[in-house]
Amino acid sequence: MLTEEERREIESEIARYPTRDAGSIDALRIVQRHRGWISDEAVQDIAGFLRISTTELDSVATFYNLIFRRPVGRHVILLCDSVSCWIMGYERLREHLCSRLEIGLGQTTSDDRFTLLPIAGLGCCDHAPAMMIDGRLYEDLDEQRIEEVVAQYE
Repeated sequence: MLTEEERREIESEIARYPTRDAGSIDALRIVQRHRGWISDEAVQDIAGFLRISTTELDSVATFYNLIFRRPVGRHVILLCDSVSCWIMGYERLREHLCSRLEIGLGQTTSDDRFTLLPIAGLGCCDHAPAMMIDGRLYEDLDEQRIEEVVAQYE
């Protein structure tokens, strides 16, 4: 069930749209912000609240890579794998980060602190390589900078 707070926030957002279903992404993001991820049950609850089919909402949720359909760690690291980042050392930095966290892409650390996900682009190609943690952008990365940044979240 959606909490009263989630319902209130969703209602506030969908009021800006001409139809309830137009607020699907906002509704998913609101629930994810409260719960950390979107379970199958959450998809059902949100779909019912928006008066759309579960299948329709699930297709929206699985299309967007920033809607998490399984549990993630407390801190989500989005590592840019765009062409610019590849040219500027993405592979080396990915290996360093995977080794540092002892996980691969798409995995979560055993203490549930970090989830490491690839992302097609963060929009800062002039400062590649880059990553984002919990919405905060880190640019011009090298191994030392990754160590400094990750240490802030431990």
